[in-house]
Amino acid sequence: MAQQATAIWPDNAIPNTLPGVTMVEKVETTDVTRISNVTVPTLLTYLPEKGKATGAAIMICPGGGYSILASSHEGTDIAKWFADQGIAAFVLKYRLPDPKIMTNQHEVPLMDAMQGLRLIRRDAAKNGIDPNRIGVMGFSAGGHLAATLSTHWQQPEPDVVAQSKGLQSVSAQPNFAILMYPVITFGDKAHTGSRDKLLGQLKADPEKLAYYSNELQVSKQTPPTFLVHAMDDKGVPVENSINYYLACLKNTVPAEMHLYPAGGHGFAMKASNKGSVASWPEACKEWLKTVGALK
Repeated sequence: MAQQATAIWPDNAIPNTLPGVTMVEKVETTDVTRISNVTVPTLLTYLPEKGKATGAAIMICPGGGYSILASSHEGTDIAKWFADQGIAAFVLKYRLPDPKIMTNQHEVPLMDAMQGLRLIRRDAAKNGIDPNRIGVMGFSAGGHLAATLSTHWQQPEPDVVAQSKGLQSVSAQPNFAILMYPVITFGDKAHTGSRDKLLGQLKADPEKLAYYSNELQVSKQTPPTFLVHAMDDKGVPVENSINYYLACLKNTVPAEMHLYPAGGHGFAMKASNKGSVASWPEACKEWLKTVGALK
């Protein structure tokens, strides 16, 4: 059941916000719902029925090339599916990198993801969640954000977190990750739209390109990961998932990858007419049992 969206940062303390700059959030609904101009990031909560609850939770990062958030088919629809399985789900409405309204735009989505996961963990007991069974899921550019959280969760926290009661010692580390046709690399095979939106003028900086090429950042602390990709994806080449999987293998991180011959990009749960890719939710359910998220 959906609850009211909760702002993840205190009023007037959203990090990297330019003072005195306002922008109106925009929501467009056609076949899917698209959100842009996000200035106040939130978590939208879907809790399972008490009799179904497994104690696990997941934070969902919708995709959209870091330009919009595809908040229905890669957000709320997925959250309802998880709640049906007994897993608490939280849709993260994160800020999209935009130098007109923020400083250091490349830092901002990760800041929001880290804060979102900390809040879910801090309030775990209240929501019937095991703080050691909280995962992250991302689609496309949201998959890049989920992979960035999986590999960069230990980076320094903003001052507003350090000063927040009850958050100082809360980890932003996910316990597991699900990456759906994810943007992973900013090098060869990059989705250049996501890269250019996140990095802006820094897109020519080799250090930043490597930092946000998450296949280069996997370590033994990266959480167990489930990857799904279609081999005919024209938006985000399948090598993004393959190279992340190989990095997990190299670092002895448990990983499972499902590659499908057809499906294109952005299919989420809408894959019933695309052949074998429609079976990914069932494969995901079986994998969730291996990380203790499902019974």
